[in-house]
Amino acid sequence: MNQRITMGDVARRAGVHVTTVSLALRNHASLPPATRERLRQLAQQMGYQPDPALSALVAYRHRAHTRQDRPILAYVTHWDTRWGWKKHSAHRMFFEGATAKATQLGYKLEHFWLGERGLSSRRLSDILHARGITGLVFASHRAEVETRLEFDWARFSAVKIDFSPREPQLHLVTNDQRSVMQLAVRQARAAGYRRIGLVMPQWWDDFVELAWSAGFLAEQQSLPSATRIPILSYPDPGRLNLVPRLLFGRWVQHHRPEVIISFAPFVRPQFAPLRLAVPRDLAFVDIFLTETDGRTAGVRQNCHRVGEAAVEILAGQLHQNVRGLPAIPTATLVEGTWFEGKSLPVRPVVPPVKQRERA
Repeated sequence: MNQRITMGDVARRAGVHVTTVSLALRNHASLPPATRERLRQLAQQMGYQPDPALSALVAYRHRAHTRQDRPILAYVTHWDTRWGWKKHSAHRMFFEGATAKATQLGYKLEHFWLGERGLSSRRLSDILHARGITGLVFASHRAEVETRLEFDWARFSAVKIDFSPREPQLHLVTNDQRSVMQLAVRQARAAGYRRIGLVMPQWWDDFVELAWSAGFLAEQQSLPSATRIPILSYPDPGRLNLVPRLLFGRWVQHHRPEVIISFAPFVRPQFAPLRLAVPRDLAFVDIFLTETDGRTAGVRQNCHRVGEAAVEILAGQLHQNVRGLPAIPTATLVEGTWFEGKSLPVRPVVPPVKQRERA
């Protein structure tokens, strides 16, 4: 049986103290980059592998030791007001999930607003560095105020929630809108519906890089061409969100959808004026379900988990002393959860008509 290679073995081969090897394997900035690289390559050549149980014990002891003086993670937003993002359930749950996970891992999450008068991203970078804050979560950035973030990235580990800010590119955690849409369409089909329509403002799809429409069109390919309904994607420059009544009415009358997939505030207020009742005239599936009381069928987007995952990824970077912009940014997508509801009743299966037997 081969003996496990330890950090002590690597240190003896390299002629350095075991602490130096430990710092190099954790990519610690206290060592010159060349020394870190040389020791990491030597460890790899010798077949050194970290002990997962020991690493977990060290991490636990570190959290227990620093619990009274927990390191701070910066939660950086850029909404129209400091707390305006809290009016939106998704952004509020992002923050709640990130806060809960930060506390669990021994950190403290502190909010910073880039909309402060006179506060640029470069200035905030200096402030965070002066306070010894090295972990950053970027979340709740409005596209209307988006500018390239000018941080001294070599000082920080960072991750972002959702697609904005788009520059520079960071590791990303968000809801998997494509799979959420596919799940909604599949459930509608399983309930017996074939003429399935999607209604949304164009900006909603643009913000997620067309993930909503991509999921819908992918599922639509498995339907007979005669039942495929074009997406009602309407312009909404003022972000009023509600589908225009005349446009919506004409679309419904022309395409005769059996079920509509959308976010309730986009379409629900227009049903009554158009004398449409759910589920009498058409069924409805909400792809951003917030109330899971059984009245409305749809997909709950697990935004709390998105916040948790963002902090988990950031903590991993901090533990390994990974700083700077990633050479290859990654995306972590969190799937949604389906809930049955009265707005999508199962349609009765109509047996095929038997041909009359010839005499």
